[in-house]
Amino acid sequence: MTKPCVARLIGFDEEMSQGDDVWIAGVDEAGRGPLAGPVVAAAVVLIRKTSLDGLNDSKQVRPRVREKLFREISCHGLVGIGVVDERIIDEINIYQATRLAMKRAVLALPCTPDRLLVDGNLRLDLPLPQKAIIAGDQKSACIAAASIIAKVYRDAWMVHLDDLYPQYCFKDHKGYATPSHLERLRCEGPSPVHRKTFAPVCEMLVADPKL
Repeated sequence: MTKPCVARLIGFDEEMSQGDDVWIAGVDEAGRGPLAGPVVAAAVVLIRKTSLDGLNDSKQVRPRVREKLFREISCHGLVGIGVVDERIIDEINIYQATRLAMKRAVLALPCTPDRLLVDGNLRLDLPLPQKAIIAGDQKSACIAAASIIAKVYRDAWMVHLDDLYPQYCFKDHKGYATPSHLERLRCEGPSPVHRKTFAPVCEMLVADPKL
């Protein structure tokens, strides 16, 4: 039986559909704030919703539950993923990189949705009806599902980067500016996957251009 929280999220999407038989895609991202790695976005159209017990904003869900939901969403929904790496983030800034990742995620869907519900205050450069929803991952089932997909996918990416650059312990902090990450950064200097325009990485490069 669907938990009340999930029922509320589903009810929001049904209200957004305005009674029409339409496919609504939720769009969300993971990784705007970290000092390293890509920003990842997901677009999700939920086909079956009744099995998504525990669905919520990914930040409110334990890792084991997130991984279970990732599998269920992938089985019972249509999923598109968009990735923008640290090099492009540095070239176009994180705001535009997030919009690009979200656009790529929508374009990666196996079908064209009728409407988009986009987390935050972003508008995507796509010819589709869309609505930006502040804190959408706490209000909409399809946005919450997109937040789960994006978070689990990006976390797995950072574990892979940990294999390539084990001295930074990416698998533990996922690139965020934790005290341990900052300590590793001070000891080792920036890696190729650090975002050069983000402080304190930028400050290190200005202080020592040889890094």
